[in-house]
Amino acid sequence: IGQNVFQKSFLSFTAGACSGLKVAVPSHTVHGIRGQALYLPVHYGFHTPASDIQVIWLFERPHTMPKYLLGSVNKSVVPDLEYQHKFTMMPPNASLLINPLQFTDEGNYIVKVNIQGNGTLSASQKIQVTVDDPVTKPVVQIQPSSGAVEYVGNITLTCLVEGGSRRVYQWLKNGRPVHTSSTNSFSLQNSSLHIAPVTKEDIGNYSCLVKNAVSRMESDVIVPTIYYGPYGLRVNSDRGLKVGEVFTVDIGEAILFDCSADSYPPNTYSWIQRTNNATYVIKHGPRLEVASEKIAQKTTDYMCCAYNNITGRRDETHFTIIITSVGIEKLAQKGKSLSPLASITGISLFLIISMCLLLLWKKFQPYKETPICLFRPETEYRKARTFSGHEDALDDFGIYEFVAFPDASGVARMPARSVPASDGVPRQDLHSTIYEVIQHIPAQQQDHPE
Repeated sequence: IGQNVFQKSFLSFTAGACSGLKVAVPSHTVHGIRGQALYLPVHYGFHTPASDIQVIWLFERPHTMPKYLLGSVNKSVVPDLEYQHKFTMMPPNASLLINPLQFTDEGNYIVKVNIQGNGTLSASQKIQVTVDDPVTKPVVQIQPSSGAVEYVGNITLTCLVEGGSRRVYQWLKNGRPVHTSSTNSFSLQNSSLHIAPVTKEDIGNYSCLVKNAVSRMESDVIVPTIYYGPYGLRVNSDRGLKVGEVFTVDIGEAILFDCSADSYPPNTYSWIQRTNNATYVIKHGPRLEVASEKIAQKTTDYMCCAYNNITGRRDETHFTIIITSVGIEKLAQKGKSLSPLASITGISLFLIISMCLLLLWKKFQPYKETPICLFRPETEYRKARTFSGHEDALDDFGIYEFVAFPDASGVARMPARSVPASDGVPRQDLHSTIYEVIQHIPAQQQDHPE
């Protein structure tokens, strides 16, 4: 009987749609939460006069016959006594209220509207209802909790959820879905993620997203512990010129080297120096300070070694220090400490002050004739040296010149003898150099000896 009613309702709906009666529902699938009320909205309309309006609600489960729930004629409701306290309808509104919703209420709900006027018009709609429990917040467990070594160990992430029906699991890494790959695999329902073997690229923020038709919850982020490295070992310095693996340092400078590599846990570092084909450890730790003045050789080879005591891997890098003198590079670095504006200002002030001092000196300096440098024969220089030249101190004022006397052959003569000096006059070699007064005080100053 129920099947016949459903078939007749479907045919009536087709005929009613053509004759002007329309029944509409917002969605053909409605998801409900167990223990809460569920409202199934229905709208209908027609354009012909109607004396009676009848609404009927039927319920069916898969592979079962539809069952009558309740119906109405105009404003009178006729419920099924078995369901009279569970289903409610307020005619002429055809919508249905289910309260409370249980798992047994899951199935298809059929609404049929009949209009009695000049004739009978019928139309119907079907709504599928699902019932679920909302999921609770999941918790992620990781094994082994102590972590795994890169390319050696494996990690399994398991998502645990206490509540929720028809749960769907999804794994996220840094907020993006994790897909199956050569190293990633999932359990049957995706509740577990297995990574084998782990690599450095597997490090990230993992979370488990659990959802169903009525809810979704995401776990807290968990970061698996993966031991790796060292990778990218390099040496940097706070000063000096670096070209490839060579550091150029000026004499007197102290240079600080820093050795670093990507690794977990952090590496242990050792500094090794090579001298005279022999190597020895000079320091432990990531930093090394070298004083250039204490290096015996101008070119010295060094090596930084990094070791990860968990992965058992090590790496090393070589570099050379060359000691040089202060050059243009150091002067350029010092010049950079001053701003261009400060440099221009200082130079301008220096030029202005120098010009002012020069003008003042010329203004107040007494006039003097420009002396003329004269060269005397060697005999006159030797003769002049036989006198003390200190009878009058004014005679000693003038311009002095440096003279060297070569032999006739053009070869400078070596000192052969010294002329005895008079009292108060030092002994001088006549064959080396002679200092002589060749220009005296100008005439205008001799006229005024004071």
